[in-house]
Amino acid sequence: MANWTETTANIAGTTLTIVRGGSGKPLLMLHDELGFPGWVKWNDELAKEHELIIPLQPGYGKTPRVDWIRSYRDLGGFYAMMLREMNLAPIDVVAFSAGGYIAAEMAASDPNIFRHMALVAPMGLKPTEGEILDIFPLTIRTCIRRTVADPSTPEFGTIYGGEMTPEQFEAFEDARAEAARLGWEPYMHNPSLGYLLGNAKNLPTLLVWGDKDAVVPKGCIDAYKKALPNAKTVVVPNVGHRPEIENSAEFLKAMNEFLAS
Repeated sequence: MANWTETTANIAGTTLTIVRGGSGKPLLMLHDELGFPGWVKWNDELAKEHELIIPLQPGYGKTPRVDWIRSYRDLGGFYAMMLREMNLAPIDVVAFSAGGYIAAEMAASDPNIFRHMALVAPMGLKPTEGEILDIFPLTIRTCIRRTVADPSTPEFGTIYGGEMTPEQFEAFEDARAEAARLGWEPYMHNPSLGYLLGNAKNLPTLLVWGDKDAVVPKGCIDAYKKALPNAKTVVVPNVGHRPEIENSAEFLKAMNEFLAS
């Protein structure tokens, strides 16, 4: 297992907690709307050739909520400030779900902040067809189970299986409350983002999506392809919203090939 640590950085007057591990070329990782689930096997594999830099989003427990961050665009500006103050830009990024929304906002504002941008089942754009799953009225257990096609997947059980502790339950609900604060209306997308992503048309971009995703419909991927016609798309068969968990081999293959390009 790669050595990883939690560090902190003072960004815009708040103490941001950052998980760092591995060695090699820096890789920014932006977790999804339920928070960072912890360091697991696929992180180890990616960390063999990259130093993973994973900020823990404000309002998600270990980093305090920042009141002036009122949208995913604001949050993207906050993370852009982090990269510049830590002398990490330009950097490669892999971002998941609502994390993909954040990365897309960052690229739309300043495409030179990234070298490569990999978006895994990204929110942020209104789907051309279908709807992004409304996660807020669901119980947290139902919400988590919807993220995979097969809950018996061993790594899903390792992360989310067993009895949920009160601390885990509270962390999930804190995460959903913050996601609702930032993305309630319009629901988990920004109507102007697709237009502004024209700034990033030359940024090497990878879109990864599981063909049984019950959270983010294919219409979101189609919307990103319309905004970023040069983006490469990888569809992972028979997996849901978390291809990195349900088929980590296919996910890692796609990621390593893209980041090496």
